[in-house]
Amino acid sequence: MRWAIVLLITSLLIAGCGQNAGEPDASNTGGNASSPKNAQDGTSKPATSGPCKGVPVERCDIVDPSRTVTIDADDGDVRVRVEVADDMDEMQKGLMGRTALAEDAGMLFVYPEERELSFWMKDTLIPLSIAFMDSEGRIVDIQEMKALDDTPPHYTSAEPARYALEANKGFFAQRGVGVGDRAELPV
Repeated sequence: MRWAIVLLITSLLIAGCGQNAGEPDASNTGGNASSPKNAQDGTSKPATSGPCKGVPVERCDIVDPSRTVTIDADDGDVRVRVEVADDMDEMQKGLMGRTALAEDAGMLFVYPEERELSFWMKDTLIPLSIAFMDSEGRIVDIQEMKALDDTPPHYTSAEPARYALEANKGFFAQRGVGVGDRAELPV
């Protein structure tokens, strides 16, 4: 019996070590398995299109967002390709553990009703900006959030909000998006 347990554990360890460390997992749905490698130094080239544009493919953790938020800003329309978090599990995880976020990508949090929303940055490795929006898609507050900041007070909307859009830090300011602007939401 003892040998059977040892044999089982050994088999599991061997099976788990079948892939080289650092080699992308072909089962990853994010498309990272086929990243083009530089033959000279083995590094990946930045993606030239799609949700990872400008980010080395192996560092882009966002899963092919197919939905877009369009914000009517003073300088013209601003588009953000988003993953939608609309259930508690997705909302609690958010962008935790991500190492990069494409330039035009983000996460849209969708709540059932307007209320004061509060966010934190526990286990979130990249600094973010967050735009809180009411039920009509009007931006009611924008805040900058520090990576790994889980110390209260958290990032709380200035007014009741139903939606929250997270993007790379400075995203909204760089594109002239401000409080009062309206967003067309994919929900």
